[in-house]
Amino acid sequence: MIKDSVKQSMEELFPPPAEPVVEEAPAEETEEEEAGAKKKKAAKKAEPRLNGVLERDYKTFGYHLDIQLDPGELLAAVLILDKADFFIESITGVDWIKEDQLEVIYDFSRYDFDACRVVIRTRTPRSEPSVPTITKIFAGANWHERETHDFFGIKFEGHPHLIPLLLPEDADFHPLLKDFKP
Repeated sequence: MIKDSVKQSMEELFPPPAEPVVEEAPAEETEEEEAGAKKKKAAKKAEPRLNGVLERDYKTFGYHLDIQLDPGELLAAVLILDKADFFIESITGVDWIKEDQLEVIYDFSRYDFDACRVVIRTRTPRSEPSVPTITKIFAGANWHERETHDFFGIKFEGHPHLIPLLLPEDADFHPLLKDFKP
């Protein structure tokens, strides 16, 4: 199955962190303490890792794999998807103003849609938002990156023509940043 193959390739590139050793709780633990421990464990499990590969329920999330990585690892991950016959659906951004970061989100799919949908996420500082371009791997990413640059101010290093796509050429603002004031 393509999803398992892609997941294995990504995990080889980005191995999951070692699971922390959890000590056994004393036998005389009360029901309230046990319930609290279960809630903490469930919350920790639901917490996304900063980097790594998470398998998701397609019916709930709309994709199968959620890959979170550093900008320097982006091209290696995108090459794996290219070799597995994926295409780029979209690229967009998210402003995490409280965390002082911008996130770039890449959506990939295949023409046999039931096989696998993949989301790649990478974060960059708001002060100098920059990630490498993927246009040399997926030429169709060109205008997606230009649009994301217009609205969020994220620079795509190595982009062949990073000029405004939708905003005026002299625009010095990025309207989807949360601190934007018209």
